[in-house]
Amino acid sequence: MNKKSNKNNSSIKRKINNGKNKTNTLLNNNNNQNYERYKEMLIYNDYEMNSLEYEKALIFDKRTCSQYYISLLRINHLFIFSFYCKSNDYNVQIIKIFLFFFFFAVHLVINALFFNETTIHQIYEDEGEFNFIYQISQILYSSLISVIINRIVKFLSLSENQIIELKEQTTIINVNQKTQAISKTLKIKFALFFIISFLFLLAFTFYITCFCGVFVNTQIHLIKDSVISFGMSLIYPFGIYLFPSIIRITTLRSKKKNKKCLYKLSKIF
Repeated sequence: MNKKSNKNNSSIKRKINNGKNKTNTLLNNNNNQNYERYKEMLIYNDYEMNSLEYEKALIFDKRTCSQYYISLLRINHLFIFSFYCKSNDYNVQIIKIFLFFFFFAVHLVINALFFNETTIHQIYEDEGEFNFIYQISQILYSSLISVIINRIVKFLSLSENQIIELKEQTTIINVNQKTQAISKTLKIKFALFFIISFLFLLAFTFYITCFCGVFVNTQIHLIKDSVISFGMSLIYPFGIYLFPSIIRITTLRSKKKNKKCLYKLSKIF
């Protein structure tokens, strides 16, 4: 009996020890995973790194000119911003994708608004041929107006600024308070975004339907204008963002650490 009971006790102890080992392993794994997530959260993403003040950028920003240039494209280029899934920003991916198609609709409607009697008469004189020289001013104006509308819509739809504010909190109390405030802010922003975008899309659909129904012979011109202006908005960032990239990295790598004004100029660009 004693031998049997000893065997039973030893087997029970082994099971308990095995259970404890498994539990400790799981806890350690969870702790490691949480620690790795915590470390990832502390790392500056593209937006945070690009927004650093001059003194902090001298310490933390060790990127090359090409790395900074690519980060600008990831943040600001519409197509890359919308569809680059590995981006480390704090925005909702489905909203980013929606913005791409929404902004194309904006370009389409803004171009349609510029079609007046003079434009239609010019199309008649050109015998339906697409006159790029005549249309270029209309394309540029529509692009500028679209940029302004896009900025407003992005302000309502993107959540990155609020999440970064939360990361900057230093105490648990502040984090809890900030979390509640940010949660309310984001709910209001997203509600306004969906309501406004829905109303815009309804208005866009109505106007474009009426326009294409009345001006049947100008549909091709409208599509060409819209594609060109939208294409320009996708192409010009590749050239424009070269300037702030060169200025910023030059100032940060300068031996004389007195280039604060040039650094601010690069941020403005």
